[in-house]
Amino acid sequence: MPANGENLAEQAAALFHITLTAEHIARFELYARELAAWNEHTNLTAITEPAAVQARHFLDSLSVAQAVPPLPGTRVVDVGTGAGFPGLPLLIAFPDIHLTLLEATGKKIAFLEHMIGILGLSNARTLHARAEEAGHLPEHRAAYDLAVARSVARLPSLVEYLLPLVKVGGRCVAMKGASAEEEAAGSRRALAALGGQVQRMDAVRLPGVDETHYLIVIEKTAPTPAMYPRKPGIPTRKPLI
Repeated sequence: MPANGENLAEQAAALFHITLTAEHIARFELYARELAAWNEHTNLTAITEPAAVQARHFLDSLSVAQAVPPLPGTRVVDVGTGAGFPGLPLLIAFPDIHLTLLEATGKKIAFLEHMIGILGLSNARTLHARAEEAGHLPEHRAAYDLAVARSVARLPSLVEYLLPLVKVGGRCVAMKGASAEEEAAGSRRALAALGGQVQRMDAVRLPGVDETHYLIVIEKTAPTPAMYPRKPGIPTRKPLI
C-alpha cells in the first residue's frame, strides 16, 4: 500500500470516524505487502494496485463499522472471507473483537493463518469449512453477534449461510453493489423462513470508486429452524425465493 498509510488513516477517519494509529497502519502495510507477494503464486485477489487495495479492500472492509460498530468482545464470523475481507481489516482496527474467518479453500486458509501469525492477531482463528457445514456445528451455530460477508452469493442464498451462525438479537451485514435493493426485495421469503429481517441499507462511497457500495443490515429476530442451512450447494442452486 505504501505508502500512503497516512492517507488511509485520514480516509478512515473522514469516512467512518475510525482512528487508526501508527501501529494499525504498520499492520495494514504489512498486510498489503504479503497479499501482493502471495498473490503471485496463489489466486487471492484480482485487485493488486496499491491505491485500489487501500480503497476496495481496506476501506471497503472498514465500512462495516459504519453500519455495526464492533464493540469489545463482539463475536464476529466472516463467511467466505477469501483473503480476509472484511474480517482482518476490522480486527486490525478493532483488536478487542473475536473473529472467526470461515473459508472453504485450503490455499486461502493457509494465507489467513500466515497473516494471523505475522500480524500478531491473537483474537482471530480460521475455520476450514463450507458455510452449510459450519451452520450445523454446535460450537458455531447461533454463536455469533455479527456475521459479515462480501462477494459470496446473492442475498436469498447468502442469508441461509449467515443467519444460522448468529444469535437471536445479533446482526448480519451483507456487502453488496448496485443490485442491493433488488436482492433485498427478493429475500423476503428466505428471511421469513430463517428468522431474520432487513433492518436498513447503508450506502458507502469509496475514494476513487465510481460505483456505490451498500451494506444490508439484517437483524436475527427468531431462531433458525434446525433444517437450515441445507446441504452444501443447495442454498445456491435452490434459493428460498
